Amino acid sequence: MRNESNKKIRWRIGVLLCLASALNYIDRSTLAILAPAIQKDLHWTDADYGNITALFVFSYTIMYVVSGRIIDQIGTRKGFAYSVGSWSLVSVLHAVANSVTHFSIVRFFLGVTESANFPAGIKSITEWFPLKERALAVGVFTAGSAIGATIAVPMVTVIAINWGWRMAFVVTGALGFVWLIFWMKYYYLPEKHPRISEDERSLILGEEKSKNGDDSAERMSIKQILLKKESWGCFAGRIFIDPVVYFFVFWIPKYLYDVQGLPLSEIGVSAWLPYAAMGIGMILGGYIPKLLIERKSWSLNRARKTIMLLSSIVIPVFCFAITTKVDALTAILLMSGIMLAHGLWSNITLPTEIYPRNIQATVTGIGGTLGGLTSVVTQKLIGVTVMNYSYLPIFIFIGSAYLIAFVLVHFLIGKIGGEHIGDSKPVN
Repeated sequence: MRNESNKKIRWRIGVLLCLASALNYIDRSTLAILAPAIQKDLHWTDADYGNITALFVFSYTIMYVVSGRIIDQIGTRKGFAYSVGSWSLVSVLHAVANSVTHFSIVRFFLGVTESANFPAGIKSITEWFPLKERALAVGVFTAGSAIGATIAVPMVTVIAINWGWRMAFVVTGALGFVWLIFWMKYYYLPEKHPRISEDERSLILGEEKSKNGDDSAERMSIKQILLKKESWGCFAGRIFIDPVVYFFVFWIPKYLYDVQGLPLSEIGVSAWLPYAAMGIGMILGGYIPKLLIERKSWSLNRARKTIMLLSSIVIPVFCFAITTKVDALTAILLMSGIMLAHGLWSNITLPTEIYPRNIQATVTGIGGTLGGLTSVVTQKLIGVTVMNYSYLPIFIFIGSAYLIAFVLVHFLIGKIGGEHIGDSKPVN
């Protein structure tokens, strides 16, 4: 009877992963939401803020590939627990920062500790979900980031208005310790999970064995991964799109404050909408291809690339519109459209659709590092550009990034969902 009632353990795991991603983005978004208030209190410039966010991205970038390799070595259960516990503590420490230097230090360590979230989450999905469900599972997991950013806006503003911005860091950081209790109680590998049904265990483990053979025999070194052109197709999606994601996280509240003139109270009421749209897009980015595969008999390759291409075409249209003279409501709706289309693109899903689970965290980590390197540069450039010019060049980059990434994915990866272990030519 217990097996019958727990046939969908994998989706419960998916909810835990979604919540982890939500906490990750709540903690990193808190500063962005409070930036106008903290700038006024501590007398920062936009360039100072850009440098602080760039330092977070720098440490996150350096540790991304390291944490990915660590997750592959120690496993997702321990790795995720260490990461969430550490970043939650660092988040709380923001409350005692009093200067640009102090915030630079805590943001540096926040980047270090948060870096394992996506490598661990992606690896967990390949451990728990069959191939045809992975895009949807990754969509649910990554939607947590949008859910976190959505929740953070009203929650952080309410706390800051009533109890001050320092208390906002304490509350948001403490949430991670609650999540840890449930993670340690409920997360195990499917072959060891005490509550999984035999049917679900066979569904997950049977496909993995038939697709990849002996799991331990398929291990690849970082050098081997870097020599495969399919890897660079995955990395392209991170190199061009990750800077856009960091803009979403760190600069949308400031854009609404700087350009549209919204005060903190109004940002708290309305700025959640683009993040909610992104979360919906992330789920639909996995759900729509799944429907096309099951009901229209499309291949995974055709379904995923069709959605990616349509998103890449829509985003430049919205970017052009937002650079014209629009009111605050229209700007929020246009930004919501951009972020919905971003979610549909599902760039972080690609490694799960071409490589086996034992190198997922490593591939995701390398991609995150490369995407982070471009993001470090763009964060500094955004600060300088906003202070001295406008947001126009930023939206021009956003409008072109997805089309460039799609072309590279199409030609470097080839068939999404095909076998890519040992069958491709190295990069010249």
